[in-house]
Amino acid sequence: MTTTSTKPEVWVFIQHEDNTINETSLELLGRAKELAVKRNGISATVILGDNIRKIISEISSYGPDKVYFVRDKRLEQYQTTAYTRALNDLVSLYKPEIFLFGATILGRDLAPRVASSLRVGLTADCTDLQIGDHTARGEEFKNLLYQIRPAFGGNIIATIINPKTRPQMATVREGVMPMPAKNGKTSSEVIEFQPELTDTDFIIKTIKKELTEKTVNLKGSNIIVSGGAGVGSKENFDLIKELAHTLGGEIGASRAAVDFGYIHHDHQVGQTGTTVRPKLYIACGISGAIQHLAGMQESGKIIAINKDPDAPIFKVANYGIVGDINEVVPKMIKAYRQRGVL
Repeated sequence: MTTTSTKPEVWVFIQHEDNTINETSLELLGRAKELAVKRNGISATVILGDNIRKIISEISSYGPDKVYFVRDKRLEQYQTTAYTRALNDLVSLYKPEIFLFGATILGRDLAPRVASSLRVGLTADCTDLQIGDHTARGEEFKNLLYQIRPAFGGNIIATIINPKTRPQMATVREGVMPMPAKNGKTSSEVIEFQPELTDTDFIIKTIKKELTEKTVNLKGSNIIVSGGAGVGSKENFDLIKELAHTLGGEIGASRAAVDFGYIHHDHQVGQTGTTVRPKLYIACGISGAIQHLAGMQESGKIIAINKDPDAPIFKVANYGIVGDINEVVPKMIKAYRQRGVL
């Protein structure tokens, strides 16, 4: 049996639960195909579980060249040790060039353990991935994975490489890659793999599982009204909520607003929050730190309201209003309501 491909393979770990695929995994599929094309290689996905033919069919519709199906009934529920062992065995056999994970709670737990076991590097919370070359000490490295992420509190953008060990591994933040379209292809090569797992790999037992429904859907909203430190108080933040409700949009916030306790972290937009691409983004009292801009600058239209005419947010805004939000926002609410926008 051939254990390695003649072409370099770019893998994506597919996170799923109750026959639902995590969106970050889907977002990675599109970029994995792009990276594979640049490497003249193969895009592949890795799925763990047992009775998941529906998941495999769904994944195949996005067009990966291969689907690795790691089959074991005991893998239906996430188990850190067992998942790590299974992925290590799979990687050791098929030797991918690149292995990508979503920077979800599960991905942030699993990817470092896999990397540590394989003794390879891992770059966490990437916001971009590219292919490029690098020369160091007279040695040239071709077609490396550029693992790009903010560093030093978001003040710089770092490009990290892993020139000598394989696979090159990274976790990628949700929302930073566009969702790929289905291409109708359902003929991905499915390779079934059964890991040699023992009872010691399943030392943790799931006694009870409780799910809390998420009430904030920033990624799915076409209109987001966000407030920052310039809002001034938790009470003033009610204006942001009122404008969002008037427009039928979602409520967002900068990290500063969350840190000040104006609103819950679930509403945070930016490097350490959610990356969004709404049709309309209204930034109220947000200065425009690079950490926040990284999460919203690809919005369709950006309206910025700030008392400081030199605020960095105005550099990315399509429309800027210099003024006090306590005066500007009530006028916007009144104008929208008069026009029947509810």
